[in-house]
Amino acid sequence: MLDSENDHLNFRYNGEHLQIEAWGPDALRVRSTKAASFPPDNWALSQPISELKPAINLPPHQSPLRGPSIFDAPQQTQLASITNGAITASVTARGKLTIKNNITDKQILEEYTRNRSDVRDPKTSALEIVAREFKSHGTGAADYHLTYRLESQSQDEKLYGMGQYQQPYLDLKGLDIELAQRNSQASVPFLVSSLGYGLLWNNPSVGRAVFGRNIMSFEANATTVLDFWIVVGKTPKEIMHRYADISGHAPIMPEYGLGFWQCKLRYQTQEELLAVAREYKKRQLPLDVIVIDFFHWPFQGEWKFDPQFWPDPDAMIKELNGLGIKILVSIWPTVDHRSENYPEMLEKGYLIRSERGIPIAMDFMGNTIHADFTHPEAREHVWQIAKKNYFDKGIRCFWLDEAEPEYSVYDFDNYRYWKGSTSSIGNIYPVNYAQAFFEGQLAAGQELGGQDGILNLIRCAWAGSQRYATLVWSGDIASSWSSFRNQLAAGLNMGMAGIPWWTTDIGGFHGGVTADAAFRELLVRWFQWGTFCPVMRLHGFREPVQPKVGHGGGSDCRSGADNEVWSFGEHNYPILVKYLKFRERLRDYTRSLMKDASENGTPVMRTMFLEFPQDEACWGREIEDQYMFGGKYLCAPIMEPEVTQRKVYLPKGVRWALLKIGEVNDEYIKEFDGGQTVVIEAPITDMPVLVKL
Repeated sequence: MLDSENDHLNFRYNGEHLQIEAWGPDALRVRSTKAASFPPDNWALSQPISELKPAINLPPHQSPLRGPSIFDAPQQTQLASITNGAITASVTARGKLTIKNNITDKQILEEYTRNRSDVRDPKTSALEIVAREFKSHGTGAADYHLTYRLESQSQDEKLYGMGQYQQPYLDLKGLDIELAQRNSQASVPFLVSSLGYGLLWNNPSVGRAVFGRNIMSFEANATTVLDFWIVVGKTPKEIMHRYADISGHAPIMPEYGLGFWQCKLRYQTQEELLAVAREYKKRQLPLDVIVIDFFHWPFQGEWKFDPQFWPDPDAMIKELNGLGIKILVSIWPTVDHRSENYPEMLEKGYLIRSERGIPIAMDFMGNTIHADFTHPEAREHVWQIAKKNYFDKGIRCFWLDEAEPEYSVYDFDNYRYWKGSTSSIGNIYPVNYAQAFFEGQLAAGQELGGQDGILNLIRCAWAGSQRYATLVWSGDIASSWSSFRNQLAAGLNMGMAGIPWWTTDIGGFHGGVTADAAFRELLVRWFQWGTFCPVMRLHGFREPVQPKVGHGGGSDCRSGADNEVWSFGEHNYPILVKYLKFRERLRDYTRSLMKDASENGTPVMRTMFLEFPQDEACWGREIEDQYMFGGKYLCAPIMEPEVTQRKVYLPKGVRWALLKIGEVNDEYIKEFDGGQTVVIEAPITDMPVLVKL
């Protein structure tokens, strides 16, 4: 049965309810369930903001659907439809959904059905495959395994976004990706299509997405509802802007997010950290943030400085503030069984629970289980501890590590949160983790008359994370050229997924040997590229591992080798300093990009087609290794060893200049017309950067 109620188009048949409604300009929300009613959660979506009243058309008369005999199938010539501005969804009498982009007058979505529900459908088939498949787990539980199947609309369609995956492909067409959070993987299920639409898979269940040549499918391992949002726009930027309006805007980036961040695994003592900060100032090198990494605490889940290694944090904070350097301090959600906070958190239900086996999710440096940030009271509880031990001392920046959360074994079906099972809602965890600190800082800052911007580093994200001031970084990645290449695709697709604040460990995390010439080449190339990332941060677990310092507490977590800009050889030091100082000269420009990201949802790192959508070459897979830093700088990083030149495509309709970066001054050394591919020389001292004139 098709009907219209409260400006919704409804289809009901055999226990299923399909509902389509306007949700923002030129956008629709589509939901389907076999439960008694739709769940109340909007997940990544804010309330609808459409100023347009949708137009709904229903067939003039409907007879009851007869069946299941294939000879009784009704005619499908009459459709019900709902139009919201430039988008129209149509539903047949048997419930098949198609969606049209009225700007291009082309179909952008068609459900994949291969059955005989409608024998007059040109795609009728005896395969008995449905588009919206709710498959029971056979346990009597309300959750289903949901598979949603769509027809691939074009062999040439290109798809971007979906978050951060450790693979080198920018265009996701043809890929099979897991919808799950892991260390270095972030499922942010919003995609942008070259056909002029954006689609949010608005379901935090662990699952899978396959973008095949014949079928595009989404799966949720445990859910009661199909829920997605779809929007059309004239340009990819317009689609990104509308997505930000319904999922949330990033705040304004604080000033200290625009400069250079120094980090390593790990500064083991207060004096070691201060010595590094003092050395930066002695060398007159710009430094905005220095990081105190993990195991500065006695046990995981205590969220405080260990006085054995950090005897006077108040004096340390005062000195660093005097030097103009912010401290970023590491928070882990893991709670050790030996922690002073474990008994109370266990009693109050503030910890993630195991469905089977002993309650241990990680066995790194202790037997631990994670704080359950889907629980509102747990969020407040952890924040109050962090506020007392960090915020009240003057620390304003937090590193929300382990945010997936990371498990020693990713048995997603073995963990349960306050909000539900990991299988059903697990992907939302990093959003709630960020929410705990953002809302805590906001409230605490208001008590003090306001905090000077909120910015927290985090290792994972889901749709909507951006509204909680999250700077996502790409996790514990390898120090290798192939890993370096993966990060470019990861950063650009995170931007297309609506996460504008993103960064990476310059040089990678695992395996880099500080004194090795081959690694030093990799680090220099990575550092050059890091200059043109939203946040420039040097981090890594360098080899060789350093001797143990002290006893007890976190002393067993040994530190890596030196990882400061002067640590990689006297010949490389001037190169790093040159780019470090150039980043400082970019501050006004980077600030403007952050303002655009906050107001409009525009990524800071931009795919070529985002800036030049009319240039077909900018959509090509051949140039996925170059990008725009804002609208001005075309960046072509060197991501292979011993390479000293590379090809760069210059978009049409623009004149370009090759930028020569200096330690003090920069100059344009050659100009080019757009619409051509040029070869740029790239000695180890320089990464190819061109400026749009």
